Amino acid sequence: MGNIYKILDASAFIGGYQVEDNLNYTVPEITSEVKDLKSKIYLDQIISEGKLTIKSPQEFYINKLIEIIKTSGDELRLSYPDRQLLALALEINDYKDNILFLTDDYSIQNVLKILNIPFQSIMTEGIKGVYNWVKTCEGCKKEYSSDYEEELCEICGSKIFKRRIKN
Repeated sequence: MGNIYKILDASAFIGGYQVEDNLNYTVPEITSEVKDLKSKIYLDQIISEGKLTIKSPQEFYINKLIEIIKTSGDELRLSYPDRQLLALALEINDYKDNILFLTDDYSIQNVLKILNIPFQSIMTEGIKGVYNWVKTCEGCKKEYSSDYEEELCEICGSKIFKRRIKN
């Protein structure tokens, strides 16, 4: 099977995932999401031991990811660090044979299913299916594009929320 290159979300460190080799990657933004003392000490330790590579993704992969998540509606749910991690996964997936993404984040897992990149949960069961997201008015049920920035419906004035739809 060969080497398995792992992409680590903050939940890997917080959930106690034990790094055993030097085939592990994360993005700089994730290091600031690890806040509890025990996890922070562990993160610092594996960085100093050379077991974790901290790398920002290339712009090409960020743009590729943005196009993909626009179609699924996941751009509504992913934070900047989430996007960076997913773009890094796309990049590493292009250069390495086997990758595994370690995360408990359901939105990230949803995109990974779309990208056909394997993932593993640390503390949760993980998602079963792929879902898309759409902005919808609570009142009249009008659907809006993901780039619609208003919080209230232009027709009836009701609040707009993000609704999950099965893919």
